[in-house]
Amino acid sequence: MTNTAVQKSQVLKGGEFLIKPSLPEDTFIPEEINEDQRMVYQTVKDFLHQEILPNYQRIEKQEPGFTPSLLRKMGELGLLSAHIPEAYGGMGLDTNTNTLIGDALGPAGSFTVSFAAHIGIGMLPIFYFGTEAQKLKYLPRLGSGEMAASYCLTEPGSGSDALAAKTRADLSPDGKYYILNGQKMWISNAGFADIFIVFAQVDGDKFTGFIVERDTPGLILGAEEDKLGIKGSSTRQVFFENAPVPVENVLGEIGKGHLIAFNALNIGRFKLCCLSLGGAKMVNTRSIQYAKERVQFKQPIANFGAIQYKLAEQAIRTFAAESALYRVSDLLEDMKNYFLEQGNDYAQAQLKAAEEYAIECAILKVIGSEVLDYVVDENVQIHGGMGYSEEGTAARAYRDARINRIYEGTNEINRLLIVDMLFRRALKGAIDIVGPAWAVQKELASMPSMEKAEGPYGEELRALADFKKIVLMTAGAAAKMQMDGKLNLKEEQEIVMNVADMIIETFVAESLLLRVQKLAHTDQKPMPQEVYDAILHTVFHDTTARIQKYATDALASFAEGDLLRTFMMGLKRFSKYPPVNVRNTRRLVASKLIEAGEYCLQP
Repeated sequence: MTNTAVQKSQVLKGGEFLIKPSLPEDTFIPEEINEDQRMVYQTVKDFLHQEILPNYQRIEKQEPGFTPSLLRKMGELGLLSAHIPEAYGGMGLDTNTNTLIGDALGPAGSFTVSFAAHIGIGMLPIFYFGTEAQKLKYLPRLGSGEMAASYCLTEPGSGSDALAAKTRADLSPDGKYYILNGQKMWISNAGFADIFIVFAQVDGDKFTGFIVERDTPGLILGAEEDKLGIKGSSTRQVFFENAPVPVENVLGEIGKGHLIAFNALNIGRFKLCCLSLGGAKMVNTRSIQYAKERVQFKQPIANFGAIQYKLAEQAIRTFAAESALYRVSDLLEDMKNYFLEQGNDYAQAQLKAAEEYAIECAILKVIGSEVLDYVVDENVQIHGGMGYSEEGTAARAYRDARINRIYEGTNEINRLLIVDMLFRRALKGAIDIVGPAWAVQKELASMPSMEKAEGPYGEELRALADFKKIVLMTAGAAAKMQMDGKLNLKEEQEIVMNVADMIIETFVAESLLLRVQKLAHTDQKPMPQEVYDAILHTVFHDTTARIQKYATDALASFAEGDLLRTFMMGLKRFSKYPPVNVRNTRRLVASKLIEAGEYCLQP
């Protein structure tokens, strides 16, 4: 077994962060990117500023052929196939480098939708599930930008419930074709796509994937949708009227289309977080610049505490979520390498790694989209009346961001999935939740520890352990009530979402702590350590309050009397993080942002 495999055997499984500690030295942070990765990142930034941002009006108006031309230029630079191995015309770059590509492209607005749909849910189903012939036929041309891809899953009657699709596929009498009939909607890239990944019910009841080429007879496109945001992305309905698809274009196995749909979404959620946080950094920069330029009461509005709060909070939330993003990025890379060492091919190694961290990918989707939503909303507020005008960029960023909480599975669906996947893994014995949850219950019956937190981050380490105890206490109690027949969590989505929010908060807080701890022992950082410490203290102060509320809401929903009082005493015991002067911590962060004139926390 190689060193990579040995190291991977010691890395946490998906969801295991709740019950086992992680170490800073085992955690990747973006400050550690190497020179090759930095060059790729700069290449994308140059492309963004030279080819995309100056032409945003052409993109917004969907000038015919312009977005496909941008994709071809990215293909020439190798940026569409960076995640595909050389055997299929790709570059086979590591996961962290691919994360940097998405991060750098985040400010591209509508174009990010075209890009993500193409390289993600457009290419990955073929890479993961295609035959060797299908991969050789399509992946090199998709990677070069010669062809564009689209993904057809949603129908008028099936959104979050994807398996309720009605589109049919029936084998022709000669056995050479599947005849498709049905309707798909909200299909990104449909206006210029050359191939469509389509899901249909074979014989009406076997959910199956197909590769459908654009010139297929009976494939009909609807008009471009008039959308709230991402106006520069092509979004159409796609109709199939007796459309013949060669049997060799079946993708994967008959009746196993759900494996394609759900596994493609894991990486789709991860990439959405990359793009969202890249966009959040640019919007934070625009907020800072406008606050410095806008003069009211004879001084820049950046001098006012209310504005400084907004600028700092934009950056703090972005930095914390970014810490979680790159932590998962490296976990995916380590797991991919582990599966390669076990003899899996490149596609299967990537696929299995994404499956392993499906919980974390769902967490990232939620936090990335909601951080961006906060940032663009406060950007409009900082800009005031100008923020409401279409003359600037604030209104467009606000509109464009809203879709992120809907596609790749709504944030509500993702919250439900986080808890469902965690419980399923526990039931299968993949991770032990019951033992740690029972240990928390026993701790509630014992005397509280009087030990003081020690070390430079002792209070945060103790608070993090307590966050996990609160999650286990609440989730464990709800699970026991269900086992006793007193609660049906399938019908209690509010409780499940409370638990999911606590899990999300805990993962982000831990990721931030690991990053700040590691930064404390490195000189590779753009800011003094006191700035990162200020971010950390602010986040833990706020996270403590939010987790208290989520736990209170959940516990009061299913417990009462003495049982509820016991839980509330436990909640109080596990919420001891000391109060923080968040006015001062945010002012410190804001001062550095204003001095730099941009989001300056990234390497």
